[in-house]
Amino acid sequence: MTFHKTCLALAITLSLAANAQAADPIKVGVSGPFTGGSSSMGVSMRDGVRLAAQDINAKGGVLGRQIELVERDDEAKNERGVQIAQELINREHVVATVGFINTGVALASTRFYQNAAIPAIANVATGSVVTQQFLPPKHEHNYVFRMSAADNIQAPMIAAEAVTKRGFKKVAIMADSTNYGQLGREDMEKALDKLGVKPVVVEKFNIGDVDMTAQLLRAKEAGAEALLTYGIGPELAQLANGMAKLGWKVPLIGSWTLAMANFIDTARANGDGVLMPQTFIQSPNTPKRKAFINAYVQSFKPKHDRIESAVSAAQGYDSVLLLAAAIEQAGNTKGADIRAALESLQKPVEGVIMTYKTPYSVTDHETIDGPDLVYMGEVSKGRVVFAHPEDEQRSIANAGQSAQ
Repeated sequence: MTFHKTCLALAITLSLAANAQAADPIKVGVSGPFTGGSSSMGVSMRDGVRLAAQDINAKGGVLGRQIELVERDDEAKNERGVQIAQELINREHVVATVGFINTGVALASTRFYQNAAIPAIANVATGSVVTQQFLPPKHEHNYVFRMSAADNIQAPMIAAEAVTKRGFKKVAIMADSTNYGQLGREDMEKALDKLGVKPVVVEKFNIGDVDMTAQLLRAKEAGAEALLTYGIGPELAQLANGMAKLGWKVPLIGSWTLAMANFIDTARANGDGVLMPQTFIQSPNTPKRKAFINAYVQSFKPKHDRIESAVSAAQGYDSVLLLAAAIEQAGNTKGADIRAALESLQKPVEGVIMTYKTPYSVTDHETIDGPDLVYMGEVSKGRVVFAHPEDEQRSIANAGQSAQ
């Protein structure tokens, strides 16, 4: 073979290798509880993520490469979340990860992504401290972002609904014993204190508890006019059912998890009228939301055509859109460049929850910065609807509004 032909062959080989490398998929981690009591949130999030990746890949992917999801079930266990984080970083070499349903799992896991300089988008976990662990100037850069409404936004909304809108002065708090429940309870007590209200009773219950009669009786006997809750699992339905058994008819108002299918289906009629903050309600009130809902229902066929956790699905979907936009803007898959792009997105991203315009900055890693982007939902006949007409109008307006 002549020198010229040898060089040509080498050039072709290198070109083919470069093209193959360029076509390698972009690995994105997805972690959440796909089994167990939190699975309705985890599966809904995962399926929303799948739908977004499918939509992006159908349009050519990102930087000419397909998104490959690397999914892991954390079982809502902190130690399992830690194992998954290490596996996704060291073995799978993901460029970013999305997920985290449970606040405790998020707190245990995100430090590994932070140390590896890999962006992690918590698309469901709401514990207020999740994005606050690695803030500058203590840390040069923060690699943890969030899509959901933090508890320091939800708790004041719950308190305001009970005290300001409905005029209750005697309220009880019931929170589960998880990090989520107890951190949320703290936020709730702070919110009530600002309104000049001290709860008449503060009670705790554990995951797996099926009888909260003793706690409910103490709240009833203390004269509570409303019951405010913070919990992550189907145990919330036991509160509604326990209240019905006691003949205790007071409003039940709590965090966003009261919208989950496992609450609605277990509480049945006892769940009607329950109120909770939501970033997304399964209502096709804009073309983007209608397309998302239709695609989700057709792809995953949820029972009664009702997304089990609509908030989780929508936030999961939007988290991938924001991540893809950041990778496109960065022009590569380096963690530092993706993080910098997320903090300075130049083009608006039309999501299901809202149209995002510079949703993050160096010092603010929250897409939801206040109650104007959150709506009060209400359980009605087995579905979640807007509790107040003005909230639905605001949600439609936010579909074309920036996150700031």
